[in-house]
Amino acid sequence: MAIPASARRRWAWHTVSVLVLMLFAAALYFASKQIDYTWRWERVPQYLLSTGGEDVPAPFDGTVSIAGDGKTLKITPLLGGGAAETISGIEVPQVSDGEVVFRGNTIGKKPGVSAGPLLIGLWLTLRISAVSLVFALLLGVLTGLARVSQNPAARDLSSFYVEVIRGTPLLVQLFIAYFFFAPTLHLSAFAAGVFGLSVFTGAYIAEIVRAGIQAVPKGQTEAAQSLGLSGLQTLRHVVLPQAIKKILPPLAGQFINLIKDSSLVSVMALTDLTKAGREVVSSTFSPFEVWFSVALMYLVLTGALSLVVNRLEKRLNRHD
Repeated sequence: MAIPASARRRWAWHTVSVLVLMLFAAALYFASKQIDYTWRWERVPQYLLSTGGEDVPAPFDGTVSIAGDGKTLKITPLLGGGAAETISGIEVPQVSDGEVVFRGNTIGKKPGVSAGPLLIGLWLTLRISAVSLVFALLLGVLTGLARVSQNPAARDLSSFYVEVIRGTPLLVQLFIAYFFFAPTLHLSAFAAGVFGLSVFTGAYIAEIVRAGIQAVPKGQTEAAQSLGLSGLQTLRHVVLPQAIKKILPPLAGQFINLIKDSSLVSVMALTDLTKAGREVVSSTFSPFEVWFSVALMYLVLTGALSLVVNRLEKRLNRHD
């Protein structure tokens, strides 16, 4: 059975793509050989999953007594206030018998596997990105609707918000959120980070929503109004369903930007993936391995988000 010419051309171009990628990989390999650097990839896994055990903190201020097995600790409260507490299963005690400890001090380690600093930083990045995405989407949709509203005040205020936010750097906005709004509104560092990222991303989503709504032909609105639909019904049943299909690709790009922009929250005393990477680099002196690993983790996050949006876009197109 003969292979169609179109299929042969398609596979030929796929082969070209693979060759270009192989050439790029070879260039990276030879470039790495030009620098005096010893690669130590074996250091990275321990910062993803730690097998050194779990730290056990002291439950309160007290005096430590170590049992004969060396694995059971008894904490007696200072000044005799309250009952003593016994903690068993300590693999490696980090205190001596009769030592005074304070609440939160590490008194030993229990065996087991725990998340390393990179995974802990990844979890914070996921949390702050997901929460910021929800608020940014709500803020962006409402602002985008206000941008095309018939109300002059709504248009003026939404335009002012969009221009101010898009005209100032995100890092400056995060500093303002952390040093001004956080103390004023009694926000935690996490809440201040969500506030800054949501406000910044919401302005860009607003412009995407505005452009999507204005891209729907006016004849659709006129036809809906001729059928007796109100302005809100026209927007809900006619305009928005068509606009959503148009704005999904740029929205996906903005969502990906949000995940990458979340790396700036490290300036707010939050240990996200980027800050965790800096801390690991400072302790291992293996910058290339750590930063390549951090980049790969960000790539997995953004790739998964792109895949979800692409599937959603295909599902919406099937219903046309």
